[in-house]
Amino acid sequence: MPRLSDSMEEGTIIKWLKQPGDAVKTGDSLADIETDKATVTYEADGDGFLQIVAQEGDTLPIGATIAHLVADAESALAAPEPPHGAPVDGEPEPERELVSVGGPPEPAAAAPATAPAPARPGQRLKASPVARRIAVELGVDLAVLSGSGPDGRIVKADVIAAGDVTAAGLSDAPAVALSAPSDATGAKGAVTVVELSRTQQLIARRMASAKATVPEFQVTVEVDAEAALELREQLRNTASPLPSVNDLIVKACALALRQHPNVNGAYVDGHFEQYARVNVGVAVAGEGTLVVPTVFDADAKSLVEIAAQTRALASQVRDGSVAPADLAGGTFTVSNLGMLGVARFTAVINPPQAAILAVGAAGPRAVVGADGTISVRRVMELTISADHRIVYGAEAAEFLATVRKRLERPAVLLL
Repeated sequence: MPRLSDSMEEGTIIKWLKQPGDAVKTGDSLADIETDKATVTYEADGDGFLQIVAQEGDTLPIGATIAHLVADAESALAAPEPPHGAPVDGEPEPERELVSVGGPPEPAAAAPATAPAPARPGQRLKASPVARRIAVELGVDLAVLSGSGPDGRIVKADVIAAGDVTAAGLSDAPAVALSAPSDATGAKGAVTVVELSRTQQLIARRMASAKATVPEFQVTVEVDAEAALELREQLRNTASPLPSVNDLIVKACALALRQHPNVNGAYVDGHFEQYARVNVGVAVAGEGTLVVPTVFDADAKSLVEIAAQTRALASQVRDGSVAPADLAGGTFTVSNLGMLGVARFTAVINPPQAAILAVGAAGPRAVVGADGTISVRRVMELTISADHRIVYGAEAAEFLATVRKRLERPAVLLL
């Protein structure tokens, strides 16, 4: 199992793109693998004949064997060794909690052709990993099934037959399984249990780790957004694509990060890391998830280049085609909820980065000028969450002051 993203811990084989015994050349597409962030096509890094070890639906840790490239087709068609970490038939499997998400199957649908021998108390069911996963999705009780695999092992086909669905229909089943509401209701009413996707599990772990281990603090500044919004209007008929307010902020932050290297760094294992490149991550909300693709060298890109890249990345995140390389290497993150009408919020740092900027909506405010006159101007709030181990209060405030200056005098963003 290859490492296809910087935060990947395990992967799931979604589909093999070649068959056992097929000849493979370096660079050939071998399999679609679901990581914690996206589904990626894995390419061969050598020549040979493909001997598949891990089956479609199997989830394995990084470094586990998923296939061999052997010298001849005959060897490739021979039975492979089981994948590293997978239980061998006859050996005890690690205990796993099996949650029934759809209630017990109807007797007619679940009944096999011959009556299954019920598992004896304390006996561990033999079932492949993919069979267990599908059983959870379909609400099939593995204890009532007879396996058609080696030594009575329950395989994918057994579960599909018990659930009275076709393999084609199964391919359209949602990745996130919802349980049927419980008939027994308490003070909270019926409870529906939602199983987390792999990406949601990763987000939960990383955010919990960040809050538990990073001594963060927040600093907020108000920015007069009139000049930035006017610049955007001036670019409307000349720039394609038209930079958004968020693109202006990404550019302003990138230039400010050059002046404040600790904000563009990280606290790692008792020392500071300061990065030569300024790579700004942009938080993008996908379907039931949050992903942060990266605008690399944002300080050296023009506004139009940043606008084109952020639009392309956001589109790829939402259709699930974003490449792992585009989700790695960030040195700072911008999270913008202003388009949703949020005036102010604090964002959780994306470890191991030193800081993240939360951007609120630009709304009209009564502003007192230097001469005492009152005018209505559009103002937005920027809040930085910073790791106090590397960024101190004064430096966070100075960074925000630099960003504010560039947004209030935005002509410099065009240089």
